[in-house]
Amino acid sequence: MPAPRTTAPSGGVPRQSATRPAARPPAARRTAPRQATPRQAARPAGTPARSTAPRPPLTPAQAQALRALLEARAAATPRAPGRRPAPGRRPASARRPTRTRRRPPVRRRQSRLRLPAADGRRWRLRLSLAAVGLVLPVVAGLLAPGTQAPGTTAEPSDVTGLALAARSTLVDGAARHRRLQQDLAARRAELQTAREAEQAAQERVRAERATVGARAGALYRTSAEERAPLLGLSVQDPSSTADVLHRAALADRADGELETSVARADRAVADLTLATRRVAVAEAAVAAVEQQAADVLEGMRTEVDGLRTDVAAQLAALGTGSAAAGQQESNQQALRRWQEFLGVLAAAGIESPPAAALADPAHLPAGLSPALDGAGQPIPGVAWAVAGNRPVTVLPAETVAAVSSALAQLGLPYVPGGVGPDAYDCGGLTATSWLLAGYALPAASGDQWAGGAAVPLSQLQIGDLVFADGGADVGIYLGEGQVVAASAAGYQVGVRPMADVVGAVRVTLPAPAQPNAALPAGTAGRGACGAPPPPVGPVSPAWGGWANGTIPSTALCPIARGHALRCDAAAGYTALADAFEAAFDTPLCITDSYRSLDAQVTAARTKPALAAVPGTSNHGWALAVDLCGGVNVAGTPQSAWMAANAGRFGFVQPDWARPGGEKPEPWHWEFGRLA
Repeated sequence: MPAPRTTAPSGGVPRQSATRPAARPPAARRTAPRQATPRQAARPAGTPARSTAPRPPLTPAQAQALRALLEARAAATPRAPGRRPAPGRRPASARRPTRTRRRPPVRRRQSRLRLPAADGRRWRLRLSLAAVGLVLPVVAGLLAPGTQAPGTTAEPSDVTGLALAARSTLVDGAARHRRLQQDLAARRAELQTAREAEQAAQERVRAERATVGARAGALYRTSAEERAPLLGLSVQDPSSTADVLHRAALADRADGELETSVARADRAVADLTLATRRVAVAEAAVAAVEQQAADVLEGMRTEVDGLRTDVAAQLAALGTGSAAAGQQESNQQALRRWQEFLGVLAAAGIESPPAAALADPAHLPAGLSPALDGAGQPIPGVAWAVAGNRPVTVLPAETVAAVSSALAQLGLPYVPGGVGPDAYDCGGLTATSWLLAGYALPAASGDQWAGGAAVPLSQLQIGDLVFADGGADVGIYLGEGQVVAASAAGYQVGVRPMADVVGAVRVTLPAPAQPNAALPAGTAGRGACGAPPPPVGPVSPAWGGWANGTIPSTALCPIARGHALRCDAAAGYTALADAFEAAFDTPLCITDSYRSLDAQVTAARTKPALAAVPGTSNHGWALAVDLCGGVNVAGTPQSAWMAANAGRFGFVQPDWARPGGEKPEPWHWEFGRLA
């Protein structure tokens, strides 16, 4: 504790305690004279008072020693953070003293709670640790998916978060790539237009140059008198003057036509130069967009290559769709089998390498050996490893991501031309699943076969694309004789047995130099994605394995606010509504579509004479609609238009609902002829 200061008698000069060196010469302090304090006045007699006589000035050596002592003490005293002297600025102990006026001490309000210095430091430490505890999870959540902080192990709950983050990153990458593909299509169209303009300019240049050459050649072959007819004027023959002048006019016109042809040729050359520049600009734009798309795919593959095996397994379980009991069990069994397969790899510490590392069976990463088929031939693109005491197949990281992404779509509805994220057709599912793994495939199944690296069915591996029906149907092989595909027969993405497969391609292998030969035709009469042949007469409206009125909303596609249908019926209704609006300049009015079992019960209670028995209405199959806005009244232009045009979009009016039928309901229309 510092020694108390004392004041000199009136008129004296205050000084500091002899035990504490002064930081500046006493002469720099000028304070008003003070009276002796009560403590000084009460000093016992005989107590020696401190001397108030001024000290002699310090010698240079003493001043230097004092300055060194102060600097040493300052260096030994810990500084508060952020209190360092500015660079190039002398410390306070080395500065010259400045004259300051002492202010009376400010009396601060005492805090209600005072902690000793040690307790205060402990609380500050606790608060700092609490802040770190709050910040670390946030920082961990911001780490790239598939990574973790050094020296930490992800908890099971963190795996779901990492899988969600990975899916979000991959979905964003896929969206960017699709936008770039649209931009690329526009750029390529501009390039094609520029090339056509360049070709037209080249043809015009050739034509103009040919014209100039022909006229120049004709001029070269003429005589001097023909090139300069005025030389034929003669004073001796005035009668020839008119003929000479006529020939001169013809020569002038020929010269003018030649000059015009030359000018046209020059303009054609200038236009060709400009067209060539436009082609170069368009080519550069196409190349730039192609490079951007390639960079996006490379980034997605890098993201996929960094996914841990347990995160990839969780990625497959992020789907939200549901299916009927039998189909749901098949889907869940395939999902469990896939996750168990990845769990074996994770337990053995085996991480899937990138596809490039497995392309050549003769050069595989350490710890892996070539996978062999039944004939002992190496299988490119996959490898074998040992987990525990048995061999396991090691797939590329991109294949793992593609299969997990496909399984995450289980239960989503089928719709022709769908590429996600809410509905798919068979080619759209395979293209989207592999795009999320960093590979861009065409959306049409036939194009996927033509441009893929074909593999024999004897070497079929998980993740391969398998084709049926002449290439019109495609799915992703899951092993155990099963595929995951968007089926037009089941109207959903689901797992089904592999049947009638006639070809397979492996996406991770280099594409062939020439397109693959066309596949043999499949089952007669089947359409795209395994669609059954068109029925001859009325068919059962049941589909998907659900009971009437129990179809989940995830298996349907919306058509208007509060209305949904089976997705193929929804596509037909959307086209029908567009045509109706174009004809009448007003939207197609709808009052009812899919009707759940509870809604059927309510309708039967409120409208017993009109509503079907609950559980039997075709509304319960999401294949019927009730319309309004004039369609609901027989004899109106709207009802007449529906009768003439609805069939083009797949909607018909059953016989019982037509005018003169058993129970006329002009507002009721169904998708197809339903029994």
